[in-house]
Amino acid sequence: MFSRVLVANRGEIAVRVTRTLHRMGIEAVAVHSEPEADAVHVRAADASVCLGGGPVADSYLRADRVIEAALSSGAQAVHPGYGLLAENPAFAEACAEAGLVFIGPPADAIRAMGSKIAARERMAAAGVPVVPGSLEPVRDLDQALADAAEIGYPIAVKASGAGGGKGFRVARAPGELQDAITGASGEGERFFGDPTVYLERYLDDPRHVEVQILADGHGEVVHLFERDCSIQRRHQKLVEESPAPHVGAETRERIGEIAVAAAKAAGYRSAGTVEGLLVADEFYFLEMNTRIQVEHRVTEMITGIDIVEQQVRIAAGEPLPFTQDDLEIDGHAIECRINAENAAKRFLPAPGTIGEYAEPRGEHVRVDSGVEAGSAVLPYYDPMLAKLVVWGPDREAATARMLDALAGFRIEGVTTLLPFHRALLGTEQWRRAETCRDLIGDRDWLRSTAADG
Repeated sequence: MFSRVLVANRGEIAVRVTRTLHRMGIEAVAVHSEPEADAVHVRAADASVCLGGGPVADSYLRADRVIEAALSSGAQAVHPGYGLLAENPAFAEACAEAGLVFIGPPADAIRAMGSKIAARERMAAAGVPVVPGSLEPVRDLDQALADAAEIGYPIAVKASGAGGGKGFRVARAPGELQDAITGASGEGERFFGDPTVYLERYLDDPRHVEVQILADGHGEVVHLFERDCSIQRRHQKLVEESPAPHVGAETRERIGEIAVAAAKAAGYRSAGTVEGLLVADEFYFLEMNTRIQVEHRVTEMITGIDIVEQQVRIAAGEPLPFTQDDLEIDGHAIECRINAENAAKRFLPAPGTIGEYAEPRGEHVRVDSGVEAGSAVLPYYDPMLAKLVVWGPDREAATARMLDALAGFRIEGVTTLLPFHRALLGTEQWRRAETCRDLIGDRDWLRSTAADG
């Protein structure tokens, strides 16, 4: 087992990984930008190294400096968290070349799943159901129009190397296809360095269901059941829960088997997530996230498995200490992402300085955060301040506990999504476990959430 690990991230995920490392008796090394020299994640670690200026391109995305920091600090391994360098195969390879263990999947698996076109091809070849669409990249408008006519409208135009809701446009008619291609391709190039796009059938109001998997280096692959992440804005998640409502035992078993098959087809090792769209009882592969997910905590709450710990143990060569038959669902968990955003203004980012900060406490209430009173919320970084996660014996009890926890969470000085979450979880749509797309697309309803705070 490792004695010292560098955490190549910031904010709440860096704090969360550091806590697990400490519980395992492993020292943690933090990295930081110049403005975050005194950030919570830095003070939580045993040592820290400055990477550079505030923008991520000058600091957290500097793979060369991250590797130098790991070597100079005596770390034996690097945990990338999520985002930033977590799904960068060149970084995983550079770690190996430097003699460092990358706590994540093999570079080949990251690369294979990082291209959505290549991933769809691999999954289709393995018999995994994929959303109807083209397996070829768009070459020109004429070809795209012909493919779209065969697939059927509405059409989703997706950047092959994108994620996190970027590089995604919808064309509901042929006349909208060119603009959708231009928009998705431009974001793919701007954010991920790849303008390649492909076409897929756009499914109206599907459920976004994903399956957590763990795969060791000894041939064992298990799934830790599913999460429902249907409540999103601009294809970015806001609320997650596990198990997924409206998923019965038979469907649960089937999509778990699909996820395990997908992981095996990718030659996967480590923690990962198979994301899909559920329409009635039909599950379609969407993509595979080759990293820890923001929402992994809800899975931990219903299974009792520390997924980060398993990542570390798998990277150290240990086998999984359990089989599929050992895993069971216990109760229901819900996570709300507490972002520095103004839902009343269509989720406009709201940087600033946090004044009063008080987290809710109580049995089965968990807060992962990377901020405190006085923390600066900077425009360079993702606006998520904290994740609030609760557990209950069933969905109704978990909802009641979440509403109590939201009422007890105080963040002053910056606008957050706390009022939005309190309003959303009090609606009939949430009670009926709908996707709530009508509410999130309703500007008047969004503006009404401002009255709560």
